[in-house]
Amino acid sequence: MIGIRHTYSGVSIGGQTALYVPAALQAVRLISETIGSLPCKVYRETVDGKEAAKDHSAYRIVHRRANDALGAGRLRLLLTRDALLHGGGFARIHRHDDGRPFELYRIKPGRVTVEEDDITGFPTYRVADPDGIKIYGHTEILHVPAFDGVSPVTRGKEALGDAAVLERHLSQFFGSGARPSAVITTDALPDNDSGANKLKNVRSDYRRWKDDPNAPLILPPGWQLAQPAITSTDAQFLEHRKEQVNEIARIFGVPPHMLFQLDRATWSNAEQMGATFLQLCLQPWLDRWQEAYATVLLTEEEQDDHYFEFVIDGLQRTDAAGRAEIYGKLIAARVYTPNEVRAMQNMPPLPGGDELMNPHTTSNAAPTTAPAKEPA
Repeated sequence: MIGIRHTYSGVSIGGQTALYVPAALQAVRLISETIGSLPCKVYRETVDGKEAAKDHSAYRIVHRRANDALGAGRLRLLLTRDALLHGGGFARIHRHDDGRPFELYRIKPGRVTVEEDDITGFPTYRVADPDGIKIYGHTEILHVPAFDGVSPVTRGKEALGDAAVLERHLSQFFGSGARPSAVITTDALPDNDSGANKLKNVRSDYRRWKDDPNAPLILPPGWQLAQPAITSTDAQFLEHRKEQVNEIARIFGVPPHMLFQLDRATWSNAEQMGATFLQLCLQPWLDRWQEAYATVLLTEEEQDDHYFEFVIDGLQRTDAAGRAEIYGKLIAARVYTPNEVRAMQNMPPLPGGDELMNPHTTSNAAPTTAPAKEPA
């Protein structure tokens, strides 16, 4: 009920406790902050392609301010974080008297229960407001769900629990709680005040020696000092931790090198893994956001020629050379027109850019006639 699930390792993993695992914290922060930083715009289809619908009331909500106190990007960050940790992010839409959208306000996930209408199959939302339970339709609540409506934290609770155990063991190890740094033994210790005083003196001498390693440690006759060696299992501790980072990367769909697990990252494949992050991790989240925006911010008529789109040029800059090469080949092969490529880059069309032509073999210059040969 409170979002905490026990694991086989005995660690309780919930929405907030998962963030104490560094790899999970980085994954949640990476996805939510990246989505929050990407601009989103409303576009209108036109005869010449598309144009930003700046006159639409939803443009300000998704591109600038979600409400007076919260920016559009900040709201996306919070709702994406809610979906990653709790399975869904929710916001209430406020409208003008004529029905146009005005503001979006975040609702804490614990206050919302998602139900399905028995007749239409549309979702309905039971929201615990201060003045009681209210029921809203699917066009009144902005809902950004995680995959299958379940948080990755819930699905991956065992891997997160194992990572938490390793973190705890590491802290105990360096805090001398998991293994003593030394063991002092003796064959016999009198069970009297003299034996207690001797034990106290040995302990004091040992602590003094630990503070000053250059000083000699002199033990009474019959006493021995042993320093336990690291076992083979402990020697593999670092490998266990690295593998848990890989497991958490799989849970959230993030390339391991973006969680700073750099064992397999090279200059040649890091760029490709960055493209994988955009295509396989971020793009499904962006699609959910675009669909959620369209559901609550556009009417049925507007959905025919209006749509939302994220500007992802900043994430594609690392592969600018590759994109320029493939675009050039597609234009030369007459698959795309220059204006179609410009539309993919969110750029306005150019006159004459709607013609399928090969710029390497086509010229706008007037044809010329070869000079006549003089008779021999």
